[in-house]
Amino acid sequence: MKPAHSFLPILCLLMFSNLLNATENATVYKTTTCKTEISSLRIRFKDNSKLERPVLRLNGEEVLEISFDELSHSLHQYSYTLLHLDADWRPSALSSTDYLQGFPTQDIVDYEMSLNTQQLYTHYWFYFPNEDMLPTLSGNYAIIIYEDNDIDNRVATVCFSVVDPKAHTQVSVRGNTDIELNGRYQQLDIDLYTDGVTWTQANDFLLVVQQNNRYDNIVYNPRPTYIESNRLRYINQRKLIFEGGNEYRYFDIASTYYMGNNVDHIYFDHTYYHAFLLPSESRADLSYTAQYDSNGQFVINAERTDYDDTEAEYMWVHFFLPKDFPFTDGDVYVGGDLFFNQLSSDNKMQYDSEHKCYTLSRYLKQGGYDFQYWFVPRYTKKVTTQPVEGSHYETQNEYTVYVYYRPFGALYDQLISVQRL
Repeated sequence: MKPAHSFLPILCLLMFSNLLNATENATVYKTTTCKTEISSLRIRFKDNSKLERPVLRLNGEEVLEISFDELSHSLHQYSYTLLHLDADWRPSALSSTDYLQGFPTQDIVDYEMSLNTQQLYTHYWFYFPNEDMLPTLSGNYAIIIYEDNDIDNRVATVCFSVVDPKAHTQVSVRGNTDIELNGRYQQLDIDLYTDGVTWTQANDFLLVVQQNNRYDNIVYNPRPTYIESNRLRYINQRKLIFEGGNEYRYFDIASTYYMGNNVDHIYFDHTYYHAFLLPSESRADLSYTAQYDSNGQFVINAERTDYDDTEAEYMWVHFFLPKDFPFTDGDVYVGGDLFFNQLSSDNKMQYDSEHKCYTLSRYLKQGGYDFQYWFVPRYTKKVTTQPVEGSHYETQNEYTVYVYYRPFGALYDQLISVQRL
């Protein structure tokens, strides 16, 4: 049932937005959870089974479904608000009345408790945009989910983009780079066509390039190599050379009875299910082998169920990476969308000297998951796949090119093109 709303004066809307922006203008927003009892946070298109990372079109008909689990059957009062961000995912200078039609906050009223599961949980979800909250400008956005009407009591953040197509790009990927020929790296060349925009200088445009939804190697604002009347060309740019990496590994825990792909064995200890993955062999010295993957994404599904969202079990998943001796010059992480492509204690592996391997155990909902082993050299925050996964120019990566437009004097970055390949 649709919740009732009281009338909020415009002054209150401005005060809420200005307070939020003022206290957080240095924050870089990323999709993540903020509490250990919140799990399986997902953002996807409503009623669309296709596995993709969604981007909304301004004034389009697409609707996002945002969902998560709270690991109990206790009901909680969750709400959310919308924050407009610049190209670097920091809050823009806009107030909510500039970019939002409707109310600045909404309650999450749709939920369902898990059924016949060992782990009790409550599944919450909501749809966006909706008739009470509609973005009116293009750009990046963060939905902040919080509890008990306290914006500081956050449980999760969901980031996404809204595009108003006014330009388009042509993107190519090649193995012939300034570093080496058909080796470990990939070079992107980009042509930006600006027919739908009136501009006076190339600095009005800002490109952002992302590989497999990762943050550690994201490229901001490469400068054009050639400037034409209706085209900017980014050719042979060293800034647009990426490590090719390797295809993602994959495991399937859709069943609690049978061992899925890359699962060694499953057992139940009378409290939890445990899925032990097969030991992962290093691919650092192996030749490239083509295989299908989802470039780091995951899907929730469970065998012998009618509704995965509330009937899927949770399982402790145990990762094993054999290595005779630990790395002395860096750390190993498990990377992918299952960890929001971030580097934290949640996905950092520990070396087990007794069994001579790196290990990690994490509590995951039944489904299929892509992952990789990422090496992070000491004193850096940038991933390299070469020590464990290897790196190849043939790897089929997903690249996303965002084009932002901000003429002189403008208050925010318009998103005028998104190209994914």
